[in-house]
Parts: sequence; structure tokens; C-alpha cells
Amino acid sequence: MNPLIPIALLIVYVGGVWKFWSGFNRTNFEKSFGNRVTLSLLWPVLLIANRSYRQNFTKALKGSNR
Repeated sequence: MNPLIPIALLIVYVGGVWKFWSGFNRTNFEKSFGNRVTLSLLWPVLLIANRSYRQNFTKALKGSNR
């Protein structure tokens, strides 16, 4: 397997964690450290599986306060 694929996936994952962590205060989630860590680390799974999380993830990334 091409070694660039896992590296690219890792970069996308870490970038998603960073962006969600940075914009967490714009979401509707309870503002606790545990929530912030858990929701930031599980973003790929939750993004696929949960509609509410997708909406909040978009708010965190784009800065929308709708």
C-alpha cells in the first residue's frame, strides 16, 4: 500500500480534531472538557452516524451560529 494514503488520512483526522476543538464553543453541546475531548476524537464516526453531530460539526468548522 502506498505510504502516502495513511499519512493523508492521519492529516485529515488531526485537522478535523483541531478544527472541531477550536470551534467547540459554537456548538450546542454541553461545554465540559470531557465532552470536548470525546466529541473531538470521535468526529469521523459521529459525523457519519449522527445528524445532530453533523450540524454542530458544521457550526464548529464554519462559525455558523444558526
